[in-house]
Amino acid sequence: MSDSLSLTTISFTISMNIKQLYQLYQQHPCITTDSRNCPEGSIFLALKGATFNGNEFALQALEKGCSYAIVDEELPSNPRIIKVDDCLQTYKLLAREHRRQFNIPVIAVTGTNGKTTTKELIRAVLAEKYNVLATEGNFNNDVGVPKTLFRLTPEHEIAIIEMGASHPGDIKTLAETAEPTCGLITNVGRAHLQGFGSFEGVIRTKCELYDYLRTRPDGLIFLDADNEYLVDQIQEDDSLWVTPYSTDPEKQFSCISGEVVSCDPLLKFRWRRPLMELEEQGASQKWHKVQTQLIGAYNLDNLLAAIAVGINFGVDRKAICHALENYQPTNSRSQLSVTAHNRLIVDAYNANPSSMEAALDNFRLVEAPRKMAILGDMRELGDASHEEHQRMTQLISQTGIDEVWLVGDEFAHTDCPYRKFHDVEEVKAAIQTEQPQGYTILIKGSNGTRLYQLPELL
Repeated sequence: MSDSLSLTTISFTISMNIKQLYQLYQQHPCITTDSRNCPEGSIFLALKGATFNGNEFALQALEKGCSYAIVDEELPSNPRIIKVDDCLQTYKLLAREHRRQFNIPVIAVTGTNGKTTTKELIRAVLAEKYNVLATEGNFNNDVGVPKTLFRLTPEHEIAIIEMGASHPGDIKTLAETAEPTCGLITNVGRAHLQGFGSFEGVIRTKCELYDYLRTRPDGLIFLDADNEYLVDQIQEDDSLWVTPYSTDPEKQFSCISGEVVSCDPLLKFRWRRPLMELEEQGASQKWHKVQTQLIGAYNLDNLLAAIAVGINFGVDRKAICHALENYQPTNSRSQLSVTAHNRLIVDAYNANPSSMEAALDNFRLVEAPRKMAILGDMRELGDASHEEHQRMTQLISQTGIDEVWLVGDEFAHTDCPYRKFHDVEEVKAAIQTEQPQGYTILIKGSNGTRLYQLPELL
């Protein structure tokens, strides 16, 4: 991305590069993209979306208290309006310039599944020693990443930036904006196939993070050494520093390693540093046991990733365990909830074939007298959608679940014996009528199916 921008006002023309525009930001260190929120002295930046055009609200933002407005369409002459070619591009360039003011480690986290949970686990571990800035919620796109970068202050010692993608080139653009010093890909799976075109497209896009880190002399990746797709991307590559982690006993000599102790349903695991490292230091090969508040053995990889990051940045082993034991999942991600009537395993924030399969595999291992699953459609699978939903129904048949409810149009077209519902409203009506009790219930589906509304009824 070029640092050069041509900015003009309607009444006069000026030449201003991104550094000069950043100087203006330093005088008015608050950028708002919402005309309903215009702090006095801030800069309004007119972004566009599918259903809105920020340019239409620029004058209103000035009236409400903004000192300047940055737009990319022709507006009435006003010396406080700065016109650029592309507001979104300008936003990203300004955010990158702000990021460059801070010589701190920046960790990029991406992947098909588990990136938000992994980001939060890393935040918890690093917060034991550092003042950490981390992406809030799921602000992981080309608007959310700049928004996070603008939150950097001199007090922050390290930053964790989550990066999402739904099309090729997305991770490349976000990495060029955030300029991470190290990165982590949680995994690659069959998600957003409609945008990526194929599973190979998913792999290529996620690994754009590795491509960026190769351009840095200090580029470091935290690698799931059990993931063949990711390992293949760095084979015989000496341009990257690698810190591996693994659940495979055969790899424990060179990796931070861990294994499940129990999972019924909360995950308890143990971990240790590489045996090779321990032998060099003459240290004992001690396992560290951690009882987490997370559902699912599939979270072991996410926990080991956080441990690998913590060890790399010098967080004490006891502090790492303390952080992981006290981490509480939120937003319907791997949450256990016990109500007056049922025990709920809620993982309803998102779903794709790999995460759905992992949830079903884990649910199969949970010991419970009566099991029920309420599963919603997996969105954005394109031409593979019917095949993947049909495959899920076959997996369900192998789990021994007593009662299965399937929700959404995609599951509606599968050939299976399970009960089907058009949408969450039909499920709500059935719950109110039938009042299921005494079940352990798995709730899993894409966010758009809105299954997160169900726990309060169960």
